[in-house]
Amino acid sequence: MTPLQKNILNAVKRRPMTLRELQNNLQVDNSRLRTSVSAMVATGELSMRNGTYVPGFATYENANAPETIPCTLVKLAARFGFASRDDGEGDIFIPGRALHGAMPQDKINVKLFDHPRVEGSSEGEVVEVTVPNNRFAGTVCLSEDGRLAVEPDGCRDVKFLLAKQGSEGVHLGDKVGFLITHRGNRHSDHRAAVVEKFGSSDYASECAKAILYGRNVRLEFPPEVLEEAHAYDDATIDPTEAAKRLDLRGIPIFTIDSAETKDIDDAISLQKLDDGYELGVHIADVSHYVRPGSALDEEAFERATSIYYADKVIPMLPTQLSNGICSLNEGEDRLAFSCLMRLDENGEIRSYKFVKSVICSRVKGVYKEINALLEPEEGADLTDLQTKYAAVLDQLPVMDELYRKRLVLRKARGGMDIESNEAKLVMDENGRCVDIVKRDRGTSECMIEEFMLLANQCAANAGRTNKVPFVYRVHEAPDAEKMEKLSATLLACGLNAKFKNPIPTQLELAALLDETRDQPIQIPVHTGILRSMQKARYAPQPLGHYGLVLADYAHFTSPIRRYPDLAIHRILSEMLTGASASQLQKDFNEFAQQASEKSSKQEVAAVRIERDVEDLYKAEYMHSHLGEVYTGTVAGITPRGVFVELDNTVEGFVPAAQLCKGEPQVIDGVSMLDPLTGKSWMLGSSMKIQVAAADVALGRIDFEYMVE
Repeated sequence: MTPLQKNILNAVKRRPMTLRELQNNLQVDNSRLRTSVSAMVATGELSMRNGTYVPGFATYENANAPETIPCTLVKLAARFGFASRDDGEGDIFIPGRALHGAMPQDKINVKLFDHPRVEGSSEGEVVEVTVPNNRFAGTVCLSEDGRLAVEPDGCRDVKFLLAKQGSEGVHLGDKVGFLITHRGNRHSDHRAAVVEKFGSSDYASECAKAILYGRNVRLEFPPEVLEEAHAYDDATIDPTEAAKRLDLRGIPIFTIDSAETKDIDDAISLQKLDDGYELGVHIADVSHYVRPGSALDEEAFERATSIYYADKVIPMLPTQLSNGICSLNEGEDRLAFSCLMRLDENGEIRSYKFVKSVICSRVKGVYKEINALLEPEEGADLTDLQTKYAAVLDQLPVMDELYRKRLVLRKARGGMDIESNEAKLVMDENGRCVDIVKRDRGTSECMIEEFMLLANQCAANAGRTNKVPFVYRVHEAPDAEKMEKLSATLLACGLNAKFKNPIPTQLELAALLDETRDQPIQIPVHTGILRSMQKARYAPQPLGHYGLVLADYAHFTSPIRRYPDLAIHRILSEMLTGASASQLQKDFNEFAQQASEKSSKQEVAAVRIERDVEDLYKAEYMHSHLGEVYTGTVAGITPRGVFVELDNTVEGFVPAAQLCKGEPQVIDGVSMLDPLTGKSWMLGSSMKIQVAAADVALGRIDFEYMVE
């Protein structure tokens, strides 16, 4: 800022001034003053109000706010950004000229404006980048003057010129990983260099690699981790350790998973008693192999979760453990951590105990096959399946019986069963998506989920009642504001959604879910209820689980792929040795807090990656179906247009301009009306569309409305 500009700004801070008043006040040449004022308006340092100049949005100061607020920039577009406050107090809108070149995931200090342009909002200016993030993935494009540039993923219309060195062999449309090598005060001044070349953005597999690169996903294990893992190459269990444990190899224990699963961490057994049932949930004893302070443990803590996408997995643990000594493979002795439960004849838990055990799975069960045995189709030949499952066949009807009783109990307490429309991507030998199938859950999937839930419930109860440090899976009640919006949406859908209290009971919400199940309105209602909920997370406090209607809940059953499960295995193992509550608190208080925070953060990142990558593959699949006509369901309505979901879970966008001749009227986010034609569209209504475009790099699909 020049000395004259500083004088101008100081003058208008005292009181608003016209151009003539500024000239008289500062005694400066009119032409020079006009040039400076115009430049200051362009950069946001001045604004015009009622014929006078006042400080602009980039120079407002809020005397009541802290000098600066530490934040992280979380979203960037060509003309604005959003910064998330590090104190958790929400987001701050940053106008384009006030970004000063800040990039997503930069640690920044923000100064709030005294007079935001939107009343009641938080707006501010980036005054400092404290920790820059210079690693990104993007798509090679051309700058406005025709030079090679790169557009960072998730930052539309933001482009950086590419340095010639390192850009050899890079073509338009390529997905690349790049570093910002020079930063200016504006994004257009930044310069970038390519450090990774992935391939054409026409292929979802290459775009997926770029996403993983841009989000710093660790694809390879460090040498010290691999060195520890190699100790378990082709490993078998230690007979000395097995002799110390409860030997359950004589019990018909088996696993049930999808056919392609290789990291099998849970097995079951069930026996019917005169007065109920004895259910065993047997989990791989990962904590025996992954010890505190080891390189394996430190890496697992950092990853916190395995990431699954398309037909690939980025494991939390090396394959020597995840697919080897820790996987409960058929016919192989394995060390396990067993939860042995006694349930009464109604399926209620009467007692439980946790024991270190040694097991041997009799069969690698497959969901599809178990479903065929439990619900045989008329005339089906089940001879081969009955032979495969002969060792455990007697357990299947008893498991089904117990599951049905547990289902009655879940419904009675108001447990919510939200339809989630998961997709299964079918890949060819080249890794391209050739089909998308809606993933249906049969009896066996629901049955295993219920049995795992029981073990998780017992684990949390053990932690809470013994008052030891723990990692709980918590799901807090929704807030009243979100519920108010949900009520308005449901009422606009024609549903009776007048709850007795601001926060509805789980029974009230469960009734709405059941009322709309298999109805045209199911997708928007189930999605609306899901979005109105708080996000489940990990916490060291037993805050309960609203959605499951349980006071006690934790994750115990998947220690191969989730760190919280491994963490509580470690704590429960110490409990079994007789360690006192005070000793456990001393040993694990800080650990439980850190594991909860890290695992919650990494879970959010993993879910976002899985969702974004799935969108890439869906766009790749639909690109081969351009011009084809489908009938879908209206799943979302905005002033810009509507989202339509097809039966295969693919979602595309229809612009409002194709639907309405006049200005569209959106009512409660539930319906869109064209006032000129009288036509309207509601959530849940069917719409005939044609596939107009599918951008793989953006994971975006556009539909064209077909007049019926």
